[in-house]
Amino acid sequence: MHDHTHAARLDGNTLLLGPIRVTFMRTLRIPEEGLHPLPPGLGTFPLRRVEDYPDTVPPQWLARGGVMLPIYQREAMWLAFNADEPAALQIGIGKVCAVSGQRWTEALQADPQNYLCLPDQPWLDGINAGEGYIRQFVAVPLGLGATVEAQITGSEEHGGVQLRAVGLTGDALARWRAERTAMVSYGPLDGAVCCDSAPPDMGLGAGGRMRQEVYPDDRPLADYDPDRSSRVFVHLCSAAQWTAITGEAPPATPVDCEAYVRAGLPWFDYYDADASDLPASPSLAGVTTVGGILGGDDQPFTPVDPATVITLKDPNTDAITDGTW
Repeated sequence: MHDHTHAARLDGNTLLLGPIRVTFMRTLRIPEEGLHPLPPGLGTFPLRRVEDYPDTVPPQWLARGGVMLPIYQREAMWLAFNADEPAALQIGIGKVCAVSGQRWTEALQADPQNYLCLPDQPWLDGINAGEGYIRQFVAVPLGLGATVEAQITGSEEHGGVQLRAVGLTGDALARWRAERTAMVSYGPLDGAVCCDSAPPDMGLGAGGRMRQEVYPDDRPLADYDPDRSSRVFVHLCSAAQWTAITGEAPPATPVDCEAYVRAGLPWFDYYDADASDLPASPSLAGVTTVGGILGGDDQPFTPVDPATVITLKDPNTDAITDGTW
């Protein structure tokens, strides 16, 4: 545990980082060509504390602490957020910032912004790679050069997902509470909701493009209190490794994207006409997709029927061990 850092906690399959709750959502992997609406949530990834499996997890995982989740090769995910009060959330993928494209640092930066401002940002589906769109988070094994980490840093040392939440100072929090005229509830909207042979360590690469804004923060950095911070390392393991470590069967593979579209099931569009969007990260905009590096495995894709796109907007815990990252 580091100075000025409060323990992250686990509540079921939700991470608690100070005032922030983070859930990892299973979803459809969209095609790498074209621009797509937001795919649905298909349930949550199970989360387990690394320290609860000292005899079966890799030693470096124990040293880093944190939690783990099972994910298949080229499976996609998105992160859902809920916050009781304003806070900054840093997201690293292989210790590369998913917002700015710069290497991970445990210091909030304003230019380029290296964090999400919550509760404004309800979720994040991928890296900030374009004006008004992101490229989907897609899991790939380390060692193949397909992760964002490999392309930005030239190595694949970390993998996984890194989260750090920073709350407001006492004065800033008091001002925010005084400014509120009514209680408002934030968070994901209701309903947005065999083993492979991959090595245990997985990272995130870039997938298809979808419409999604990453909001700029209108608060000064001085409003955030680094003494009110929590962090956690999220390890991504293959389905086979998950079973070897936990003795549990991994979740079933996600439904095929083509079958979902043919069934006419809903997709989503989240757009806030009153909000601006952070500019794309130049480094993340230049990242090659997973398919571009490893070869495509997309099947011909039936276009999403606009009638199935739903507009969502103008709208008991256990501490987790933190280690050396």
